[in-house]
Amino acid sequence: MKRILFSCLSLALLSAMDVSHAQSSVTLYGEIDDAISFVHNSVDANGNNANQWGLLAGNLSGSRWGMKGTEDLGGGLKGIFQLEGGFDPNNGKMGSYATGTKLFGRQAYVGLAERAYGTFTLGRQYDPIVDLVQPLTADYYFGSVFTSPGDVDNNDNSSRTNNAVKYLSPVWSGFQIEGMYAFGGVAGATGAAQTWSGAATWAGGPFGVAAGYLRMNNGNTLASRGLTPATAGVGPGTWNPNGTSDGMFVGSTINSGYQSAKSIDITSAAAQYAAGPYTFNIRYSFVQYKPDGFSAFREQEKYHVAGGYAGYQASSALLLGLGYIYQHGAGDTSATYHQVSLGADYALSKRTDLYLIGAYQHANGTQRIDGTTTATATASIGSYGFQSASSSQELVALGIRHKF
Repeated sequence: MKRILFSCLSLALLSAMDVSHAQSSVTLYGEIDDAISFVHNSVDANGNNANQWGLLAGNLSGSRWGMKGTEDLGGGLKGIFQLEGGFDPNNGKMGSYATGTKLFGRQAYVGLAERAYGTFTLGRQYDPIVDLVQPLTADYYFGSVFTSPGDVDNNDNSSRTNNAVKYLSPVWSGFQIEGMYAFGGVAGATGAAQTWSGAATWAGGPFGVAAGYLRMNNGNTLASRGLTPATAGVGPGTWNPNGTSDGMFVGSTINSGYQSAKSIDITSAAAQYAAGPYTFNIRYSFVQYKPDGFSAFREQEKYHVAGGYAGYQASSALLLGLGYIYQHGAGDTSATYHQVSLGADYALSKRTDLYLIGAYQHANGTQRIDGTTTATATASIGSYGFQSASSSQELVALGIRHKF
């Protein structure tokens, strides 16, 4: 009887452990993306164009590692979290884009999810345009080499948002919405450094459409209180998000002259048609870098960005892609960029793929180099930030990506 009783207790304990395990889970995951690259017309130490060979990480997707988990709270409600950090596999440093060396610079949030009512999260997060509009663009398939020059519209997710409260709805007959508000955290100046955004998407059969708006305020507390450089006794500064959105300036001369902007407004829309092995999408963004009394530039700079993509799934393993972007600046300066991108991605397995990507960009007109200087526009492909001393630039990368 003792042995029978002990066996029953052991079985009950094991069953309880299995239930507990089923109700909560934590997943460790990551990606490593690296390539041998060649850049033609990349500025050397003397300011002259030169050929540049090297290893280039984060092409199709940024290298990362992270943890995510869920807990069943009963009644269809779940507790969720995600912690995700970027890193450079070529030097081992943490961080991605211009986010510094944050341990979890890509994402860090906690929240609640319910199938019928949606998902509510708090923390450092992607904005709704990145979540809903970007998946219908070329960047979703082939990454940085297919994105806007200088990533002026955050199509490549150069900027994440701190202190963000976000809601994502369920999918209603193919329709979904998302809204986000990020607190600036400035005492006595609620509007300083705040960020807010909203987006919506719809998918039906082979068609998909999405549109959204993002507003990021510079964390310049003096300007938010109505002061000017003269009354405050300081000069123009650089972009200081003070804890909300960051990373919009990736080192490219295309938009680096607008780091003293009071705010950045981005309106984006995209549409996609996918049938059989073919995928086609188009997109448009209207971007405004707005000045105030602290800005080094005086007239608003506007960017019109239009892009198209054609993808062909040549086999179950091979994806081919062609992209084109037209980008025009107007207002403070006037510069036009034409960029053509090509890509091939071959899956060796579900977790490992090889890729070959390349792009050519031509620039003309005038662009702002810094707060006080304008010059003839020079090329800078995608969101990489490689500088050129001429109107054209070419980039080719042969790489490997592994997911775990």
